[in-house]
Amino acid sequence: MPHIQSQTEWEEEMSIKILHFVQNEIYLDLRFMQQALSALVYRRMDGLSTFATDGVHLYFSSEPVLRIFKTNAMYLDRAYLHVVLHCIFKHLWMKGNREKNRWNLACDIAVEYTIDAMGKPCTKRILSWLRQNTYEQLKKEKNGVSAAVIYRYLTNKTEEELQALAIEFYTDDHRFWAEEEKQSPMMQQAKENWDKIARQTTLEKSRKGDESEDGEEIFAAQVRAGKSRRKYGDFLRKFSVLSEELHCDLEEFELGFYSYGLRLYGNLPLIEPIETKEVQKIREFVIVLDTSYSTSGELISGFLQETLRILTEKNSFFAKSQIRILQCDNQVRRDEVIRSEEDIYHIIGQLSGKYTDGKGSFEIVGGGSTDFRPAFAYVEELRKKGELKHLGGLLYFTDGKGIYPKKRTEYKTAFLFLEDYDEAAVPPWAMRLQLEPEEWIHEH
Repeated sequence: MPHIQSQTEWEEEMSIKILHFVQNEIYLDLRFMQQALSALVYRRMDGLSTFATDGVHLYFSSEPVLRIFKTNAMYLDRAYLHVVLHCIFKHLWMKGNREKNRWNLACDIAVEYTIDAMGKPCTKRILSWLRQNTYEQLKKEKNGVSAAVIYRYLTNKTEEELQALAIEFYTDDHRFWAEEEKQSPMMQQAKENWDKIARQTTLEKSRKGDESEDGEEIFAAQVRAGKSRRKYGDFLRKFSVLSEELHCDLEEFELGFYSYGLRLYGNLPLIEPIETKEVQKIREFVIVLDTSYSTSGELISGFLQETLRILTEKNSFFAKSQIRILQCDNQVRRDEVIRSEEDIYHIIGQLSGKYTDGKGSFEIVGGGSTDFRPAFAYVEELRKKGELKHLGGLLYFTDGKGIYPKKRTEYKTAFLFLEDYDEAAVPPWAMRLQLEPEEWIHEH
């Protein structure tokens, strides 16, 4: 007997057809976004009043999709593009320690600003006075318009102003967004997939030559904002070393031979599991913080939190590891030693103000002129004393306005700059990277 389609099944089928129609309509105006627009898997979820996503699925409820398509089809175009842009800009995975409601609002404003700036026929709308006024204020920001910048802009708003903005810019449901400290493997995989999609989308956009349009430039800037954190993470991995660690290497272990021997001989495997595995991790590492008068304590704190978080994300440590955090202006002011991930989480907690210990919170000390040489001399003394036997590298976080050492170090050295720096002044043997602190350091 043929299946008789129920009303619910019919509504779901029609909703999915509408979503495909919406996807194609956006594609006609934004051809460089083909891969991104088709990346989410549709999944019906009753009770939703709008779209939602976890980076893998586009959740929808049939009733509002059918109703809105009949009365205001363009809203569906905007809402669909809105969800996709959240994924491209990595908003789902960048909350950190920010206050949740304000972060959600900042992300919504960032995406709506981008869509309105694009001004495409499929999503164009008349702007309310509140939107126009908000966009004008954001244009005055010197650091571009990303969710992180908007979040700081919102800190000066009253509760009434925040509520008005939340009503104005609300578009999608963020209930499935990841909490930074407890991302599931699925969410982590989704994040990596959207990293690839964002790169491909940016490449397609540049190939199609749309850079002259204001909206396209804003889109590109938001993608770069999400990419800066990943770029810094890749840079940090250059300081890891290859070594053996004691645990079973499942990639090299032939389970078939092992289990066959147990079946044939009872308790005698034909091949033993390999008890060690070569892994790329950090053994000994030095982070130097420039605490001179010209460097902001807020930026120093944010940089240190970001660095420590990235190092813990990828299981970066051997069982016996050591990280030393030096604070230095024209002399070494403080030396903190980290020997475990537990120590890292403790310092992050202190920096973020979540708790303090009996010794007080992690304190930034300094305020003098900038001289890089004392930190390198101090590290050499530690090496001579045998306190640093396997130094993998040194990171120096600075604004670049100081006296550099002339002698080449025997370990990897990198200067991380907050802003434009004098390329000629940096020793040729040192690595260098210009950070984008306004995009991710303040997120903590």
